[in-house]
Amino acid sequence: MKSLSKLGFVYTIIAIILFFLCWTSCQTEPYKQGRKLYELHCQNCHQKDGNALMALIPPLAGSDYLIEHQEDLPCNIRHGMKHPIIVNGMPYEGEMPANKILTETQIANVINYINNAWGNKGPYVSYEDVLERLEKCKK
Repeated sequence: MKSLSKLGFVYTIIAIILFFLCWTSCQTEPYKQGRKLYELHCQNCHQKDGNALMALIPPLAGSDYLIEHQEDLPCNIRHGMKHPIIVNGMPYEGEMPANKILTETQIANVINYINNAWGNKGPYVSYEDVLERLEKCKK
C-alpha cells in the first residue's frame, strides 16, 4: 500500500510541474498558436514585424484599418480581399488571397495575435465571434 501512495505522490508532483510549465508558457506568450499561424499564412506578405511591404501591402502593426474593421477580419482572412482600402491614410489596391484552409479557431488565434502584436492593443476575439462574423459575410 505504501508503494501505491508513493506512486500517487509522484504522479501528483508530475501533474503540478506540467501545470506550472503550461501556465508559465501561456503567461510569457499568450498568443503562441496565433503567432505560428501568422508566420505560416500571413508573414510572407505582412512581414515578421507587421509592417508589410510599404506601398504594396498594408501594415498590420499600428494599423487604423485593423482596429476600425474588427468585424470584417474573419471574412477578410477566410475569403480574402479584392477591393481598395485605406490604411493609416495610404491607399492599397492589391488583392489579399483567401485562407480557406484555416478553421474558425485558427482564424480567432491569428486575429488575437495580430490584435496584440507589435504594440497593437486590439480586443480579444472568441471562436463564437468568428463564427458569427463569418455567418454575416456569407450573406
